[in-house]
Amino acid sequence: MQPFIPFSGSYLPDDVHFLLKPVEMEMTPVDQKEQLIQSGAKHYSDMLSQEPEPTNWHLDLFARALDQGAVRLAREVVMLAKALSERFGDTPIVLVSLVRAGVPLGVMLHQTLRAMGKPSHHYGVSIIRDRGIDETAMDWIEDRHGTEGVVFVDGWTGKGAITGELRRSLSSRAGYPQDPRLVVLADPCGVSWLAASDDDWLIPFGIMGAPVSGLISRSIWSSEGLHGCVQCEHLRQFECSRQLVDTVADCRNSLDLSEISASQWDPERFTQLKSQSERVIASLAAEYAISSINRIKPGIAEATRAVLRRVPEHVLVRSVDDPDVALLVYLAREKNITITEVGDRIGQYRAITIIKKVH
Repeated sequence: MQPFIPFSGSYLPDDVHFLLKPVEMEMTPVDQKEQLIQSGAKHYSDMLSQEPEPTNWHLDLFARALDQGAVRLAREVVMLAKALSERFGDTPIVLVSLVRAGVPLGVMLHQTLRAMGKPSHHYGVSIIRDRGIDETAMDWIEDRHGTEGVVFVDGWTGKGAITGELRRSLSSRAGYPQDPRLVVLADPCGVSWLAASDDDWLIPFGIMGAPVSGLISRSIWSSEGLHGCVQCEHLRQFECSRQLVDTVADCRNSLDLSEISASQWDPERFTQLKSQSERVIASLAAEYAISSINRIKPGIAEATRAVLRRVPEHVLVRSVDDPDVALLVYLAREKNITITEVGDRIGQYRAITIIKKVH
């Protein structure tokens, strides 16, 4: 196996080891990237567009979301850490965060487990829809830790695509249960092994990209060796990864942890969420004549990210006055994207973005 040196991006070295290969690559304009993705000429993981600098309004909304959500984040991370501690007993926990959205939660879980005296390790690993998890990175982790204590960490679920990808990837690897041990903060579509809630809420790290993910890009596919990433130096002045985890750690330190119960998440209780999610997606696909459900991005975080880095056509919100979708509505109006208030038609989601058909 080729030697490589894990790095931590803008996080502290104790907080995460990214098992990625830093690369340099030419950026693809967003419109051109969308055309190439939808025509099948290129896979999304073969290209990157330059991540734009967040506007002052975007930064202000992130700051407000963190201010309002930090205590909830701290409580829910403790709920997850306690549940992991109960489920694994004396087995050291190996957190494998899915780059990028899983990394902030992974860092917070790693810090919380250590504060509880529970041994844990934390890695950032690439997983790519239709192409699977980074096999080289997983070989490296398993050589050092085995599989018994491995759990996968993502920020939230949208429609469950990554859960399916994880299940397919792990089916060819020994030592993993049939249903992946996927830990998320919020699981509105009911497909995780462990979650703190099923709410579609304004998760602060869901509305920011590289600045809150260790200053690295989305991962880039590689058929040999580690998947790649670009280090986003052009965004260094906006770096807020450490601000996020430090703020949550300060909140955690002010809580009485004995009053916080472990998450009682039982996937079997949430099968109705999965069914409802599938009905919502199928209904929208029929209404908007969408042949590929990859063009439907449900949930506040996914909907916001799609407006920031794809070519959207519609933004659907439960309520246009919902403060949790304020950034999404602002970005959509800036880009002259149609915003439709749809009430309960989008089920458990508070927002959904539909990508424009360009091919």
